[in-house]
Amino acid sequence: MPPADKTCASCGRRIEWRKKWERDWDEVRYCSTACRKHKVSATDERLEASILDLLGSRKGGATICPSEAARRVGGEDEDAWRELMEPARRAARRLVAAGEVEITQGGKVVDPSTAKGAIRIRKAH
Repeated sequence: MPPADKTCASCGRRIEWRKKWERDWDEVRYCSTACRKHKVSATDERLEASILDLLGSRKGGATICPSEAARRVGGEDEDAWRELMEPARRAARRLVAAGEVEITQGGKVVDPSTAKGAIRIRKAH
């Protein structure tokens, strides 16, 4: 039986257990080589802070789009904030893993590891 679920420290997705990690599962922090190389940058931390700040300025169960955080960090230049869309989604997934936010689609909470398409972010209940 595989051990408890883990979340990637970089992308926030669920790490799928692999037999080759059996001996050092406690040390596994990243889901892939790409995530291990990328890690969490200062921009990623600013995106997380931006998400929390935007949600803090909204009423109760209000949601935000990841693009709002990307625009806040990248500015209004179309190319700059569009490049931050996937990093903003990664930041949201890390915040889900920390228990601070939820990712929704159609008003329902979804698994951040498998969500495809447009998402919304709200404070965790």
